[in-house]
Amino acid sequence: MNNNNNNNNNLPSISSNNSSTMNSVSVIQRAENGGKGIGKVPSFVQSVNLKYVKLGYHYLMSHLLTLCLVPIIVITIVQLSQMNYEEILHLYYSHLQLNLVSIIAISSLLVCGSTAYIMTRPRSVYLVDYACYRPPDHLKVKYQDFMEHSRLTGDFDEVSLEFQRKILERSGLGEETYLPEACHCIPPNPTMAKAREEAEEVMFGALDNLFKSTKIQPKDIGILVVNCSLFNPTPSLSAMIVNKYKLRGNIRSFNLGGMGCSAGVIAVDLAKDMLQVHRNTYAVVVSTENITQNWYFGNKRAMLIPNCLFRVGCAAVLLSNKTSEKSRAKYKLVHSVRTHKGADDVAFRCVFQEQDDQGKTGVSLSKDLMAIAGNALKTNITTLGPLVLPISEQLLFFITLVARKLSKNSKIKPYIPDFKLAFDHFCIHAGGRGVIDELEKNLQLEPIHVEASRMTLHRFGNTSSSSIWYELAYTEAKGRIRKGNRIWQIAFGSGFKCNSAVWQALRNVKPSPNNPWEDCIHRYPVHISK
Repeated sequence: MNNNNNNNNNLPSISSNNSSTMNSVSVIQRAENGGKGIGKVPSFVQSVNLKYVKLGYHYLMSHLLTLCLVPIIVITIVQLSQMNYEEILHLYYSHLQLNLVSIIAISSLLVCGSTAYIMTRPRSVYLVDYACYRPPDHLKVKYQDFMEHSRLTGDFDEVSLEFQRKILERSGLGEETYLPEACHCIPPNPTMAKAREEAEEVMFGALDNLFKSTKIQPKDIGILVVNCSLFNPTPSLSAMIVNKYKLRGNIRSFNLGGMGCSAGVIAVDLAKDMLQVHRNTYAVVVSTENITQNWYFGNKRAMLIPNCLFRVGCAAVLLSNKTSEKSRAKYKLVHSVRTHKGADDVAFRCVFQEQDDQGKTGVSLSKDLMAIAGNALKTNITTLGPLVLPISEQLLFFITLVARKLSKNSKIKPYIPDFKLAFDHFCIHAGGRGVIDELEKNLQLEPIHVEASRMTLHRFGNTSSSSIWYELAYTEAKGRIRKGNRIWQIAFGSGFKCNSAVWQALRNVKPSPNNPWEDCIHRYPVHISK
């Protein structure tokens, strides 16, 4: 982490708990300029930390045995397939019979090598199907209703109300996002019971659709991973699911808390690791966030932004390592790369749950958030690049990198690889319009590449860790995913983390039953004013 200090030295320090008038004004000015979040992602056309390039190649070379052994086996099989029976007999009598000891040694070596390959190669992880929760229409919240309810609570002063209005109108959210039942009550009713009701409604709703579409029995599930950052009751959310669906007693269940909006990828990565150990089983990943008890009723500017962005959502994903599931699975997991910047104090505190001066709890967003997200993203894609980019892009990248290291000419700009050559579809976490804008610019993407993210933010808001699945559902509903296409899911989370998952389509993918976009996809994309 010491190698990263130079990247962070120029970052402004994190703001204190007592926001100054200047900080408040600057946040409002940013809201007036488009509600695009806090700060900007730093340009990637800067020096790249070489150790993360090496890390990516370490992942690549860890499969060296596979890369060397598979071509030899393929060549041998091809050569033998081109020989007839007489030629094989001639080969045996003229060469093999006279070199029996050598043949036995070579055969033993091949058998041992093949056995080592079969035993050590990672098991394929298939995404059989997934389901996204679609809340009922009575939970929709229009701008006017949002502002009126905020006013009626009596907790917000006029400056805070005006701040929320500007953020809301320029955030990229539409008029059809959803808030939980407790937030529609006047006054709001953020009790533990209501929070449990929200959790049960979204998780069970997504799981019911998943089990219905896949025809999988709950008793067949061997691994369960649930992630929810801000609501972690006892018994846990994973225990609630076990109880509801009467899952088997030896299920490996995990409940991930406090890991932010990128926890969905972390949950998938954990399930992948478990599927490497436990054979012929299914894993279910449930990604959600709970709004009911995490609404902020204070006037600190940095804590009001989540009120305007976060909305109800949940996704349930069925994974399997069963070879028999490949024929009907939608995707295969190709790579998962995780980056954690928590060792840096500024990064650790940039998304921080705390109490304000009046003792009201909320999540505070630092003004350094976008800069920290940019550094985390740069680390992540530098590690991911060697795994996914074509050789031509990697050569250009390394030639430029070496030239910059050897030359003192600062005019040589680093080559930013074209990730559009590695991926066909992008699912960028719909954290806010500013996040999407900055990644579109820095990764040199086209508007169609970020369309799914923009439309998900508009239709469903920031649903935290489940947003990347609503985006994938959008792309499916548009009929854009063809066999062999690669999808890049990338998400950011508190801590600070940036995580990526790469999927490959195993067939031309059609939207699943009860796709959350099925009744409105014809209206999208919509124009979002700047």
